[in-house]
Amino acid sequence: MAAKTGLVTPYLFSGLKVIDCASVIAAPAAATMLADFGADVIKVEQPGNGDMLRLLSNIDTTPDADPDWFWELHGRNKRGLALDLKSAQGQEVLHRLIGDADVFITNYPYPVRDALGLTYDTLRELNPTLIYASLTAYGEEGPERDRKGFDQLAYWARSGLMDIMREPGTLPTQGLPGMGDHPTAVSLYAGIVTALLHRERTGEGAMVHTSLLANGLWSAAGIVQGAMAGGDMARYRERNRIYSPMLRPYETADGRWLQFNMIRDEETLTRLLVALNAAELLADPRFPDLETMFGEAREPFGDEIQQIVRTKNATEWLSELDGHGLPVNLVATVEEAAVDEQARINAIAVQPVNGELDTPWIINHPVKVTSVPQVGPRRAPALGEHGREILAELGYSPDEIDALVAARIT
Repeated sequence: MAAKTGLVTPYLFSGLKVIDCASVIAAPAAATMLADFGADVIKVEQPGNGDMLRLLSNIDTTPDADPDWFWELHGRNKRGLALDLKSAQGQEVLHRLIGDADVFITNYPYPVRDALGLTYDTLRELNPTLIYASLTAYGEEGPERDRKGFDQLAYWARSGLMDIMREPGTLPTQGLPGMGDHPTAVSLYAGIVTALLHRERTGEGAMVHTSLLANGLWSAAGIVQGAMAGGDMARYRERNRIYSPMLRPYETADGRWLQFNMIRDEETLTRLLVALNAAELLADPRFPDLETMFGEAREPFGDEIQQIVRTKNATEWLSELDGHGLPVNLVATVEEAAVDEQARINAIAVQPVNGELDTPWIINHPVKVTSVPQVGPRRAPALGEHGREILAELGYSPDEIDALVAARIT
């Protein structure tokens, strides 16, 4: 693979051939993670418009910017092949690709997979050692198996996150674009790597699968498991209708917000009130003990803290609180995250390796291994950019490639 992509240093997955036959974010992002560790990832798209991911930088719910930043984020480090999979010739090309592939990733709905012959049972006949990675919205079995669903529907709405995360008495909270896709991609990647290790030990191929619903419920497990255990959810909702004073965000004089957390014992609370110059609240008869402060008097106690916090700017409070060992942070804005030095120092955001990208920093995937180097972000492919190159590697002659191009198969 190093020769194909111009890499001179071997990476963990150098030589691993991955077919990204998926769309939008979650499944392609798992392929991106493999590419970032050196795999030769071939992105298969329909001729014409290609993956809908190419359009997401220009929708109303994402920021306007000149570069096609969403495509660059998850199309990076891949080669591009446009292929009409509805045609017999296109399917033949894909079958050749799969014949010596290591990993095949798809999130096509099952009716589409059935129509195109892309189910695991079909493809493992072509390649018994293949790792077939399947992403669905609602799972591999059951009455909702064939339903289409994006992260907003399956991860966010169907799991209950959309309801449980809302402010009491308000509309269900909308998720951000890709908010469920990105953690789901990490799950799919983990499954693929687990299956590759199993294959290394046994020689066996495998089917890997996860779903947006599974990952949504996993994200909400800190509450959902309580419901499954028979918890009194009506009481839970009523108890949390008013924020605990140590989970409530507090507005500062300059309109910023501070978030405290895990201040749950008398010693830590005393340190906080001393830092806020509000030790007199410890002697206030309205708040005789911790149970009252965090229970029936949580709202007036929180209001007292809010009055104090509003007397100074956020930077002043953070400076004063810093020496007290208290778990507190500023509620950041995404504009600040875009220039966050901590993110850059820790390679959470990285620079492209060449001058081809207009985006100066790219968000990295979250998996870090000190002994495993990572490929720097390289330009995402134009639609079908590497088609001739890939077809030649599969053994097609120049005349055969010309015929496939003329027939708009690729």
